[in-house]
Amino acid sequence: MIQWFPGHMAKAKREIEERLRIVDIVFELLDARIPYSSQNPLINELLQGKPKLVLLMKTDLADPKETKLWRENFQREDHQVLEVDALSGFNRNLIIKSSLEILADKIERDRKRGLKARGVRAMIVGIPNVGKSTLINRLVKRKATRVANKPGVTRAQQWISITGELELLDTPGVLWPKFEDHKVGIHLALTGAIRDEIVSSHDLGEYLLNFLRSYYPDNLKERYNLDLKFSNPELIEKIAQDRGFMQSDYEERVYNLLLSEFRNNLLGRITLDRFNQEEE
Repeated sequence: MIQWFPGHMAKAKREIEERLRIVDIVFELLDARIPYSSQNPLINELLQGKPKLVLLMKTDLADPKETKLWRENFQREDHQVLEVDALSGFNRNLIIKSSLEILADKIERDRKRGLKARGVRAMIVGIPNVGKSTLINRLVKRKATRVANKPGVTRAQQWISITGELELLDTPGVLWPKFEDHKVGIHLALTGAIRDEIVSSHDLGEYLLNFLRSYYPDNLKERYNLDLKFSNPELIEKIAQDRGFMQSDYEERVYNLLLSEFRNNLLGRITLDRFNQEEE
């Protein structure tokens, strides 16, 4: 069991709970590579029926066949869901449109009550490093928040005006205290949601190598020119020879290479959470 809940996350959880009263809708951002593992059970506990729009982030990094299965599953559960590539702005305008559709009844009730029209107030929630800051910067078309490919960049809540129709409350990425399913913790670590020192690179690299052999053997063969009839130790030695890693720590260096190249999308579009497995 992996445990991880630093003090600033406990504080963020309390603040999210307090601010929910003043927002109309919640944007729950999920990493399309780990749509199951990036669902924070604490968020649904806090929402208590608050309208929600699910945004599948980093779809350009994920396996499109798996993304389609996950999207359809969320829709069957009566969630509105959009696929978002925050870097290119794909589906950016649909986010505003979908928010207004979800809140159409509330907006009409407020109009009939004679309440002054105002922009929709939305709260963004999600795990660390899911792409919140990048999405906001694309929405406002300027650099509104710091962006980095590491967890913990956003540490304070802040309101950001998108248009006259939409205001966003950005929040720090929040994880839950412990991951009962060890695989969930591994997937969060592989995608950079928790700091590298929490799970060893050896464990991550070994898991990733076995995963690629099982689900993306062609990606592995093409990237490293491998014959997968060989064992893992033989494959690791082959990669090490090709990359010049012949020091005594060559195994660790190969695992670090696998991890780095996965995170930099050099191994192809990969989804770690397999829909049929997670739904069993």
